[in-house]
Amino acid sequence: MEKQVGIIGGGVIGLCCAYYLQKKGFDVTVIERGDITSGTSFGNAGYVSPSHFTPLASPGIVAKGLRWMLSSSSPFYIKPRLNKDLVRWGLTFWKSANEKTMQKNIPHLNNILHLSRELTSEIKNDLGNHFRMAEVGCFMLYKSAAIEKHEIELAKQAAALGIETEIFTAGQIQEMESEVEVNVRGGILYPIDCHLHPGDFMQTLKGHLQKAGVRLQLNTTVTGFEKNGDSINAIVTDKGKFNCNELIIATGSWLPVVTKQLGIPVIMQAGKGYSITYENVGKNLRHPAILVDDRVAMTPMGKDLRMGGTMEISGINDRILIKRVEAIFKAAKNYYPSLTVQFPAKEKIWNGLRPLTPDGLPYIGRHSKYNNLTLAGGHAMLGLSLAAATGKLVEEIINKQKTTIDCSAFDVERFG
Repeated sequence: MEKQVGIIGGGVIGLCCAYYLQKKGFDVTVIERGDITSGTSFGNAGYVSPSHFTPLASPGIVAKGLRWMLSSSSPFYIKPRLNKDLVRWGLTFWKSANEKTMQKNIPHLNNILHLSRELTSEIKNDLGNHFRMAEVGCFMLYKSAAIEKHEIELAKQAAALGIETEIFTAGQIQEMESEVEVNVRGGILYPIDCHLHPGDFMQTLKGHLQKAGVRLQLNTTVTGFEKNGDSINAIVTDKGKFNCNELIIATGSWLPVVTKQLGIPVIMQAGKGYSITYENVGKNLRHPAILVDDRVAMTPMGKDLRMGGTMEISGINDRILIKRVEAIFKAAKNYYPSLTVQFPAKEKIWNGLRPLTPDGLPYIGRHSKYNNLTLAGGHAMLGLSLAAATGKLVEEIINKQKTTIDCSAFDVERFG
C-alpha cells in the first residue's frame, strides 16, 4: 500500500517537506488553516543565510533583553504577563543562553544552514528561478565602534567554520551601493548568503506541488486525531477525516497548539516581527543588509524593497505596535538617508510570528509517544534559511534512512 503522509501546516517548512516526500513517491496531503497566500513565510526578509550560525540563545542576550524590555520600540520586547508557558520558556531560555551551550549548538546550526543553502539552489535549478533569488551575499552594517568590534569577532568565528567574509570600509560600501547614500562606519559581507522573494517562493512551491499531485487541503482546521495504540491513523478536521500512515506537524508558532491535542507539550513562544514592502523603488539597494545596531533587515527584491525586524514576544496575535514599526523605518532612513520612501499606512504594515525554541535550534525528528509522528518547527528567524534542509531531513526520517547531517541537536524531546 502506498504510504500516505499527512502534513499539518502549509508554511515554507510544510511545503518543503511535501516537496521532498513527493519526489520520493509518497502520497502527500498538506492541511492548512489558511489558503497559502499570507503568513510568516510570506513577509519575512527573504534571507538564506549560513552567516546566521549563532543561536538566539547566546551569552548576554538575557541582560540585553531585560534592558530592551523597558522600551516598546526596542529590537527585542517581551510583553510582561503572567503566563505559565512564557515563564517556562523564559527559564529554559535563560539556562540555554550561556557560552558552553552556544558553542555546543553552533556546529549543528552551521551544518543545517550550509545544507539548506545548497538545497535551496537545487530547488531553484529544479523549479526555475521564479522567486527572484539573487546570490550576491549579505552585508552586516554597523555605525558604532562597539558593534564593529563584535561583528569582526563574529567574522573570525565564521572563518573558523569555513565561511568566507570580507570586511569593507564605509567608502567601499558606498561604491558598491551607487544608487543610495550609505551612512555607516563599515560592514562585513558574507558572500555565501543569498536572498529571494519569500512570497514568490511559496507560490512557486504551491504551484509545483499541485501539478505534482500533492493534495493541498486549504482553509481547514484540525480538530483532533484518530489513534490506535501508539499510532496516529487519521487527522480529523472541520472538512472531514484524512487517513495517514505518517504524520508531520509543521505549524510554526502554532506547533504547541496542535501537539496539545496529542497530549504532547512543546516549549515554544511566538516572536512577532514586522515588515514594510515598497514597490518599484526608483533608486534601490543592490545588496541586502542587516543594520546591526538596530537589528533591522533590508532586502532589495528586484525593483521592490523590504525592510523588517524586531522580536516581540506578546503571544499569538496580529496586533501592530506602531512604535516598533516606526523604529524599523527610522533605522532604515538613518543608514540610507537618501531612500525615497515614506512611512506607510497601517494597512500596509505586515506582521508575522516566528516560532522560538528556548535554545535557538529547531525541533526536527520523531516523537517517542507515537511511532509515526514527526515534528518540524521552532525555526525562529531562520525558517526560510532552514526550510529546504528541514524538508530533506524529514523525508529521510520518514524513509528510515540515515540523515544527511547529524540531527541529534534538534531532538524534539530535548527539554523533557
